[in-house]
Amino acid sequence: MLEQIRHERVLELRLNRPPANAFNFELLSQLLTAIDAAPASGAEGLILSGSPGLFSGGLDVPTLLSLDREGVQATWQAFMQVCSKLASCPIPVVAALTGHSPAGGAVISLFCDYRVMAREGAKGAFKIGLNETQVGLVVPGPIQYAFKRLVGERIGERLLVAGEMIDSSRALEIGLVDALTETDAVLPHALAWLNAHLALPRRAMLTTRAMSREALQEAIDSPAAQDIRRFIEGWYHPETQAVLQALVARLGK
Repeated sequence: MLEQIRHERVLELRLNRPPANAFNFELLSQLLTAIDAAPASGAEGLILSGSPGLFSGGLDVPTLLSLDREGVQATWQAFMQVCSKLASCPIPVVAALTGHSPAGGAVISLFCDYRVMAREGAKGAFKIGLNETQVGLVVPGPIQYAFKRLVGERIGERLLVAGEMIDSSRALEIGLVDALTETDAVLPHALAWLNAHLALPRRAMLTTRAMSREALQEAIDSPAAQDIRRFIEGWYHPETQAVLQALVARLGK
């Protein structure tokens, strides 16, 4: 589910859960453990990557719909904890968005230091966005904050309310991603960005980075942010369940 590949001073965590690299409780638990262990293992930078053409399809909705309330809550809690771990990670983290990055795939990238995305595939431009409202879900406050931190209040509000997915070029234009490359150049670009930062005086770079990310960390770590009971209640709203069941039916076809 999660491959760990060493690139000298950098550790790559590659999602490998076909067909969509969707996040279930097990994959999220593996991510939590790997992010925690990376600095102690000697890694000075992290890369989160996916499969060519697809970074992650987000949370595993079909599996979530099959779980009881406790299972759904445990999975969502683990997802929020991964976001928290990324926000507070003591070493720089790059999201290597190797293709489409909807919903939870986009969310994970918000808490990284830098996002490089594949420009397009055989069927056209790759897309990224928080499309939660389109499936009847409300984006939690700290995730909205992380999104607007990158794209600004006005653009952020419009995209969040509409649940709009946008092309990679538009994502670059508004600051949702930092760079676009061809698919096979995403990982080399991520490594180059990290190595350039690792070449800086270490104490000054890491201290400045930590200071710059304090508000992001506080947003995701606040008691209100980690209390997901309101979100869970929304998950079980009849409207949301109807939309999600219809989505799973379409995916099944």
